[in-house]
Amino acid sequence: MNGYGGKILRLNLTKKDVSEIETKRYEKWVGGHGMGSAIFWDLVKDKAISGFDPRNVITIMTSPLGGTIAPGAAARTEVQGIGVQSYPIEWFTRANFGGRFGAMLKYAGWDGIVIEGKADKPVWVDIRNENVQIKDAGRLWGLDTWQTQQKIWGEVMGAGQFGDWVPVGKADDARRTTQKPAVLTIGPAGEKLSRIGCLIHDAGNAAGQGGFGGVWGSKNLKAISVIGTGSIEIADPNALMESRLWAMKEYGYHVDHESGNRNPQVIFWESSHDARLQACIGCHAGCRSRTATGQGNESQCVETGFYAGFDRDKHGGKQTTAALIATDLLQKHGINAYEAWRGLEYLIELNKVGILGPGRQIDCDLPFDQVGEAEFAEKFLQMISRRGGIGDDFAEGFARAAKKWGRLEEDLKTGVLRYPYWGLPEHGYDPRAEVSWGYGSILGERDVNEHDFNFLFWDPSLDVWSGETPEPSAELITSIVAEKLAPYQGDPLMLDYSTENIYSEHMAKLVAWHRHYTRFWKQSALYCDYRWPNFVHPDIPDAPGLTGEGEPRFLNAVTGKRCSFLDGMELGRKIWNLDNAIWTLQGRHREMVHFADYIYGAPFEKTEESLYVRGKYYQTWGYYLPGRRDGEWDYICVNDRHLDKAKFEEFKTTYYKLEGWDPSTGWATRETLESLELAGVADTLAQNGKLGA
Repeated sequence: MNGYGGKILRLNLTKKDVSEIETKRYEKWVGGHGMGSAIFWDLVKDKAISGFDPRNVITIMTSPLGGTIAPGAAARTEVQGIGVQSYPIEWFTRANFGGRFGAMLKYAGWDGIVIEGKADKPVWVDIRNENVQIKDAGRLWGLDTWQTQQKIWGEVMGAGQFGDWVPVGKADDARRTTQKPAVLTIGPAGEKLSRIGCLIHDAGNAAGQGGFGGVWGSKNLKAISVIGTGSIEIADPNALMESRLWAMKEYGYHVDHESGNRNPQVIFWESSHDARLQACIGCHAGCRSRTATGQGNESQCVETGFYAGFDRDKHGGKQTTAALIATDLLQKHGINAYEAWRGLEYLIELNKVGILGPGRQIDCDLPFDQVGEAEFAEKFLQMISRRGGIGDDFAEGFARAAKKWGRLEEDLKTGVLRYPYWGLPEHGYDPRAEVSWGYGSILGERDVNEHDFNFLFWDPSLDVWSGETPEPSAELITSIVAEKLAPYQGDPLMLDYSTENIYSEHMAKLVAWHRHYTRFWKQSALYCDYRWPNFVHPDIPDAPGLTGEGEPRFLNAVTGKRCSFLDGMELGRKIWNLDNAIWTLQGRHREMVHFADYIYGAPFEKTEESLYVRGKYYQTWGYYLPGRRDGEWDYICVNDRHLDKAKFEEFKTTYYKLEGWDPSTGWATRETLESLELAGVADTLAQNGKLGA
């Protein structure tokens, strides 16, 4: 099995039992999300249980590309199971992280991990190649995520220094490595069963959404450590090396080029100029940082930005180190960055209008006059992770907190609580503007956090904010990208974000393409979200990128398969249908698929906040996206609009028909499922009275 270790580790925490699943049983799903969904379907008979139920099964899956030199695909790891963050239903969901863990798991000979049951006391899992032990974690319980990893490194590596040769295995085993174990762990937030608790690996890699930190805490699982000395069999090493050199020659960029670090993320803090790039294992283009101060190391994007705006507001637009200190505290406690960001915004608004604060209607002893200082961030995060006072409400997630305070309906109507779908915080790409992001989220189970089309906003918007004419033109960029959108290629109207087009079948096709592409190529083959797809050449924005040819080329070189790009898209459609079947059994119905009221009733206004990106500050910034105006392509401002509820209902009907689902329920039909070789799934849905007509 080229690209695979051949076995999946199965841990029963209740019985303290360690066993194996043959990877071949699930190889048709290739890896990552596909394998995880299939294993969950097989092992969890009652799909409607709580994420805190011991019967909930958590999968941690790699892909055949993990640990290889496939660019932007060597490091990703997919986490799945019933999450506890969404509201009111705890959906089957996913999270994803990078770093070293997935590759190290492959080097130890494992393609993934399946976690079942609940330990009777805190435990951690020690994986050293094929030797796996479930150990007592009493001395680790209560430690933050960084302290936990340091303790485990010391136990596994002994008294040696980093870089020393470390024996792996039994005393007479000659296998050695200079690497330190890769550890995935929860912090105090997860131990207290916080619904916004994360899994943290190294300093700044997080499986953020879903509340899997709290799920691990409910299972009394503190950490999983893995160290391996093996290798990965490659079907055609020459083809893999040639493919990487081909990608570099034909689609590479120079680090000093103006567009040299083209990626969708925003640099949130000035000290990034005093930082070096740092990458996940095997990556061809680092997007994380190592700073001169050592603060905020290995974190990126929202983790570094969740407190940055409050810091600048406090200090007259100047960024201080408080944001970086807050970043590290967030990671140590193991708390979801977007919940912390949007939740704190919400608390500040309630404080401003006199509702929340010491002795007020909602009693809260946070010192709001210190917002922006590191000490305030520390107290806020400690309240969440320790469940101190009103922090007990915060730890439940801010949608549930608002419900407890009797404010949920009102604050979702005004938009004071920026939680547009499934009780989850808005990411930053507002559904009223970049509708494909919002549609993908509401038709799924979580904020998608997939940046595939964000460059269509960032590139022209930055030009407009800077007083420049966006290049290339909207007509050219949409024509280039449209040719990459197989099997719907050749339809530029899929990328028309004008208000007249956002409810059309063209937009439905874009959403379907996005759901299928990401479910396979990004979450199963595990290509990095920031580096794939590559629609346009990074140094030649009017030239096509390597998506379409690149994804299968690397996969096939590693595995020896003959998987075409369209084969991957079809497998992504199959995985999407399996996930939808799980949600259906959890109670999903068309009638509950709707945005929060503010998305329909309040216009999306231009943002009045300081944004630091590509070396400049922008105080007032709007959303510019490609669209047609009077039949002509342009980059149009999509602010000041809201979604039309009736038209969105029509869009849902169009989308369900396109997917082959029953438009009256949103449930898949037998015909669709059988065409995807999911007849058994159709039978289960039929037995539960939830098969589409």
